[in-house]
Amino acid sequence: MLSLHNTALGDCGVPIRMGEAMSRHTTFRIGGPAELFAAPRTEEELWTLLAACKRDGLPYFILGKGSNLLVGDGGIPGLTVAMEGLSSVRVDGNVIHAQAGASLSAVCLAARDAGLAGLEFAYGIPGQVGGGVYMNAGAYGGELRDVLAGTVHCLDEEGQPHDLPVDRLELGYRHSFFTGKKWVILSASFRLEPDPEGPPAVAARMEDILSRRREKQPLEWPSAGSTFKRPEGAYAAALIDQCGLKGFQIGGARVSEKHAGFVINAGDAICADVLALIGEVRRVVQEKTGFVLEPEVEVTGRQG
Repeated sequence: MLSLHNTALGDCGVPIRMGEAMSRHTTFRIGGPAELFAAPRTEEELWTLLAACKRDGLPYFILGKGSNLLVGDGGIPGLTVAMEGLSSVRVDGNVIHAQAGASLSAVCLAARDAGLAGLEFAYGIPGQVGGGVYMNAGAYGGELRDVLAGTVHCLDEEGQPHDLPVDRLELGYRHSFFTGKKWVILSASFRLEPDPEGPPAVAARMEDILSRRREKQPLEWPSAGSTFKRPEGAYAAALIDQCGLKGFQIGGARVSEKHAGFVINAGDAICADVLALIGEVRRVVQEKTGFVLEPEVEVTGRQG
């Protein structure tokens, strides 16, 4: 077992837990233990943790809401850093400034209360600002790139701070400059438009979108949201349904009967179940339709 005795990480002054169950920190409710786990309360604590990992030669993993994440049954080696403590949201005129650990819903509610329009599409997306920027989260015809403004504050692989202008973020479908990199997003800003009818009008649109989500998506089951990216010229859910895979199950993982684009944890699913189900769905869809489905869910950690 890893010991923190006489290490930079052990002496950094930030509380660290050992063997934290990652099933408690993902919307899939799946995942083995994080070898080490910390939730910094300030950007300074975050920087201290990452610097200590570098000195100790330890890998680190940045955890947001865990809403687009599948953690291996063997857990995550090194340090898992939860961003939940960095969650401030501030409204300045028609711009909302938010730290990476703020939930997208909290930012949406701040926009609603200020009577600002433009973020309604994000209401109900179960992620945080950092993860949303990382993957250019979107739904119902909107994407974060439509409303991101100014610069995104972040750290590079060496822990050096940067303020990247939005036009350098390479924002595309479920993609950004940060995709596949070990950079850490710290905060972002959103420029919105005042609604002439004020907060009630913004609230009505948000509630309409949330109602549509509840009607069409299996929100009553643990999942990681849409399991597959939208293939060019088709829709993943329609292809899966066309192949008769609704309700198909391996172990505790099941293709939702309500929305075929969702793989759900139907009861005590493990990572291996989900990966096996995803692989079989991809195989059948390619065999029957010719389309190759690309998983949208990020997979991390040891698989056994």
